[in-house]
Amino acid sequence: MRIEYHRTLIADRPRNEAFQKALASVIRKGETTVADIGTGTGLLALMASKLGARDVYLYEVAEVGAVAEALIEANGAQNCHLIPCHSTEMVDPPQVDVIVSETLGNYALEEHIIETLADAKARFLKPGGVMIPQRIVQYVAPVIAPRIQNEFAVWDETGFDMSIARTMSLNNIYVRTLKPDELLAAQVWDTVELGSDADGARAGEVSWQLADDATVYGFVVWWDVELVPGITLSTAPDAPPTHWEQLYFPLLSPITAGKGDTIHAALQSHTSHEEGTHVAWAAMHVDANGKEVAQQSLNLDNGYLP
Repeated sequence: MRIEYHRTLIADRPRNEAFQKALASVIRKGETTVADIGTGTGLLALMASKLGARDVYLYEVAEVGAVAEALIEANGAQNCHLIPCHSTEMVDPPQVDVIVSETLGNYALEEHIIETLADAKARFLKPGGVMIPQRIVQYVAPVIAPRIQNEFAVWDETGFDMSIARTMSLNNIYVRTLKPDELLAAQVWDTVELGSDADGARAGEVSWQLADDATVYGFVVWWDVELVPGITLSTAPDAPPTHWEQLYFPLLSPITAGKGDTIHAALQSHTSHEEGTHVAWAAMHVDANGKEVAQQSLNLDNGYLP
């Protein structure tokens, strides 16, 4: 285990301030019990302890749990109790008033937060208890600037036929920071009610009718998360920067479309502890008369070496 990733979490002020506010809004000093699922170094658990939680149970299966245990001792947080397992493996877990879990990725669902929190709500949470976070809204927007797609031109600059490798490269998802003026308007393609939704299979379709001529090079995906009502985090291009970024979904070839044409996007993903993360995306270009001009489909599974 390397500590550097966890340093980026500690340095993420928008993230930490939002979780601090959310915990402060629900913890009753000396009364509230908390489960911190996927605690990492234990920062959120230490916040809960300092805010006056009666007991805090930290769940962490990775090696960083040993760091969390040492930090609990170093900070004299005697009301914090480390449980070194994944929460879904815990038999007869202590019942709590609040479940908090920051198991979000650049792709919001890549750490299997849906099934983890569905299990936690069913087995850990007291009646009337609170989940943090509560909802994830996923957005998608067409990218109309060539900046990132130009990175793939290197396959064509070798003097050899590298098209097989180029296609594999395009069937991947890239962590990048986009600018608002590089995009068309975003649309919601998926909403997850954490704790209630248990299905790790997600799908959505959206469309844009163009007001002007445009070339679409790919799509960008990001998320907003509601921690508790009124307190949110976002990885949108115009949101305060966090350690998360947006995700760029390339196209096999750019779509050059005219005013009145429609661009359709379809996204699918499946995440689970057993099978990992699988994502597929497709685009269709329909002209102003309703005739299909072209379509293309990509799949993250096709981006891996055989």
